[in-house]
Amino acid sequence: MATAAKKPAAKKAAAPAKTPTKSAPKAAPKKITATGVVARKPNAAFMKEMKPSATLAAVVGAAPLPRTEVTKKVWEYIKKHDLQNPANKRNILADEKLKAVFDGKKEVTMFEMTKLISAHLSNV
Repeated sequence: MATAAKKPAAKKAAAPAKTPTKSAPKAAPKKITATGVVARKPNAAFMKEMKPSATLAAVVGAAPLPRTEVTKKVWEYIKKHDLQNPANKRNILADEKLKAVFDGKKEVTMFEMTKLISAHLSNV
């Protein structure tokens, strides 16, 4: 009996080299501030300078400001003049200057306040 000659094992075909494909752009490394909060790039729409109306300018000044700065200045004014409702800090009690901005309302919520303020801002 003849012994069957063993065939050498077939070599596996080499895997084709991967062609570089377009992948999603690498995200920039997250910057963590000293307080441990991830720093974000601000939205350009919020940073666009807006011109306040004459009634709002009495509170924040007449110079064009980004929407975020207008809100900060209004809050500074509210805290300086102690205009938050002591029972419910989310409500703002308007003095004469703010009553003109708030369309004559004596008290508004902080969410309603931003809506009323935006009516007094226009593009530069």
